[in-house]
Amino acid sequence: MEQQDLLKRAADLADRCERSSIVTSTGFLTPAEQYALRQWADRQPGLTVLFHGGGEGCERQCAFFLPYWLPPEDYQPDEYIRAVRSEAHFGEPGHRDYMGAALALGLKREWLGDFVVDGATAYIFCLPSVEPVLTEELTRAGRVTVRTVSCCLEDVPAREKKTRRVSFTVKSARLDAVISGMFGMSRTSAADQIRLGAATLNYAVCDRVDAPVKPGDVISLRGKGKGSLTGAGGRSRKDRLFLEAEILL
Repeated sequence: MEQQDLLKRAADLADRCERSSIVTSTGFLTPAEQYALRQWADRQPGLTVLFHGGGEGCERQCAFFLPYWLPPEDYQPDEYIRAVRSEAHFGEPGHRDYMGAALALGLKREWLGDFVVDGATAYIFCLPSVEPVLTEELTRAGRVTVRTVSCCLEDVPAREKKTRRVSFTVKSARLDAVISGMFGMSRTSAADQIRLGAATLNYAVCDRVDAPVKPGDVISLRGKGKGSLTGAGGRSRKDRLFLEAEILL
């Protein structure tokens, strides 16, 4: 979804939530869409937005606009998000097989959250309206027959997030210097890759080598991986800034 359309939709949902005092929500959003919506929501006084994908660490999440009477700690995700479990017979379909099978049923991507595939078993987060379609019609994934049933959100195994921590120093926290430290490459090579459009900063392509980076920012470099700047503080005797980052494995 284009960012302008996303934010217009968010404004409509926020207005309906306020007028009707009910929970309103988007479909499942990409990380880039979530970032844009969070930035917008932070500028809206009195607006409470909660992001949830059905389980811990979900990449795709829905944005929920909460009315005045519902504090975030009382939000129950199983009222608004469902999960199904597919068991494969005589095979182990992959993520792409399940995704293709679900979309072939006429479902839109934003109606489906993360796909968690573990051997012959797959779990799919989805909107409540999609759950019956998956349980009744998702009978094959790739060339393999599968049986799909509803399950509780708590039954979906949490995916282990594997990261590698790195520490480095920079003269200033600009994009080329941070990428150089995070991915172990020369600053010149980092700058070249940025200018070629191979780097993203907070999920948007950034071709500015001197773009400022702060803790919490997410950075990716094509062919190298993705990570986030997790900390900054203190300077060396040569007046270089100490930074820490996490790289996804």
